[in-house]
Amino acid sequence: MNGAPGEGSPSQPLTVQGDRTVLLEVNAPGFAEARDFLSRFAELEKSPEFFHTYRITPLSIWNAAAAGLDAASILEFLRARSRYPVPPNVERDVQENIRKFGLLRLERAGGEVYLCSSEPGLLRDVTRNPAVKKLIGLAGEAERLRVPPEHRGEVKQALIRIGYPVEDLAGYAVGAPFALSFRECMGDGALFQVRPYQRDAADVFYAGGTERGGSGVIVLPCGAGKTVVGLAVMERVAARTLILTTNVVAVRQWRAEILDKTGVAPADIGEYTGESKEVKPITIATYQILTYRRRKSDPFVHFDLFSANAWGLVIYDEVHLLPAPVFRVTAEIQATRRLGLTATLVREDHKEDEVFSLIGPKKCDVPWKVLERQGWIAQARCIEVRVPIPDALRPRYQSSSARAQFRLASENPAKEAVIEFLVEKHKDDRKLIIGQYLDQLALLARRLGAPLITGKTPNRERERLYNLFREGEIPLLLVSKVGNFAIDLPDASVAIQVSGTFGSRQEEAQRLGRILRPKSNGAPAWFYSLVTRESKESDFANHRQLFLTEQGYAYEIRDVDQVMPSAQGGEQKR
Repeated sequence: MNGAPGEGSPSQPLTVQGDRTVLLEVNAPGFAEARDFLSRFAELEKSPEFFHTYRITPLSIWNAAAAGLDAASILEFLRARSRYPVPPNVERDVQENIRKFGLLRLERAGGEVYLCSSEPGLLRDVTRNPAVKKLIGLAGEAERLRVPPEHRGEVKQALIRIGYPVEDLAGYAVGAPFALSFRECMGDGALFQVRPYQRDAADVFYAGGTERGGSGVIVLPCGAGKTVVGLAVMERVAARTLILTTNVVAVRQWRAEILDKTGVAPADIGEYTGESKEVKPITIATYQILTYRRRKSDPFVHFDLFSANAWGLVIYDEVHLLPAPVFRVTAEIQATRRLGLTATLVREDHKEDEVFSLIGPKKCDVPWKVLERQGWIAQARCIEVRVPIPDALRPRYQSSSARAQFRLASENPAKEAVIEFLVEKHKDDRKLIIGQYLDQLALLARRLGAPLITGKTPNRERERLYNLFREGEIPLLLVSKVGNFAIDLPDASVAIQVSGTFGSRQEEAQRLGRILRPKSNGAPAWFYSLVTRESKESDFANHRQLFLTEQGYAYEIRDVDQVMPSAQGGEQKR
């Protein structure tokens, strides 16, 4: 491996290091292609101007293995694209972790579920772990152990925690039949076709109905039509479906998409929310209602929905937000096909291994820039505007705790004039102002004379305002965190982020995603992030941008006087 012919060239973009990090040089030839392939088996950690740092982890390799990538392909790529020889320990880790996926399998025989292995002694070794032993016991043969069906999910959880991902080939219950077919024309008369990448994603998930498909996560950019992928999977499964999503607005949008693009009758779609409790062949529920209980010590009163209707498929929309209690009940329904949909398979609680075990591995991940080049999502310019702290606020900021400093920087009043300038600059575009702090948003709403949607806004009023925005009657809308997810506003082309949630990578990506639907005039999307210079907010902003940087977006960093020259007088030069 050291200095083999053809290995190592100063012009290559990668440097693979013995600590399993990979440095990717932004200005090197082949950067974009290397980034796209590298992201299939490594995780982005940081992305300053010139070198991006990725890390190869067991989970990133197991996801790659589940998606069909083998060790030879990964190592061939690393050797060909690295300017130095690949460290032997990294090569060994890649080979061993690829090999680990599939060493343990769940299979069905004679109506029973078994944990199987072709490696002698491995079953005996893993059942020495108390958590595994408690679920399986020791009854069985040398090559397989019987797993109680109700423990199928928990066994996978316990094994991945000790470093053994399980390939689940035990198959699925058929579920109650319910056929679905797509319309040729949508409600507005426009022709409808499932896009090639949407069809491919559904096919990869379904895998012809075999036990090798049926569970996993599809990762597609916001605006790329993940809902249509869900519908395409529903068409293939042809069974009653439970759809779980983030809020009532998202429930209504799923319902509207189903009615617009398929022949399903309205009477066959049920809403299961705080407002309505309908169970129909297609039932759409919120995570909030599923996790409702009167007191912390009480049971979750709506969990029986999972067993209410012989579901053939459960769809988890925005799966990166899946609440912990829903993981628990999902562990009990492993015989039901499970599809996760997300734009960012990044969880701020770091429970990606729970998604892998209980929903399934990543089956498809199409890079954002690939779909942008193909014209399926809008081109976007990301601009971070750095705003100074006003002199009057500086003493209070310096004497505050770190958490208070973050909030003071986020609510920096100097941002208000910048927002007014950007709103005027883009007066002919439909604009979203998105923020974290309600007082700040309420002040801006009054100052700009625009409506504000928060978690307290009734669902009927939210839908009314969203519709007015879609129709162009409202050119500017302010939204709190409720605007992060599952809002279908296809004509929004400008987003101004006035404050964010600490270092949330998935939030940054979701907010950009609000404006990525292709524009009818081909215009680009504009994403402005207002950040207080030299503050706690700027520290967290760097982390928030990681996921989008991995996807190929470059943030233009501009001082406020570069954005609005009239601001120079309001800045104290130091």
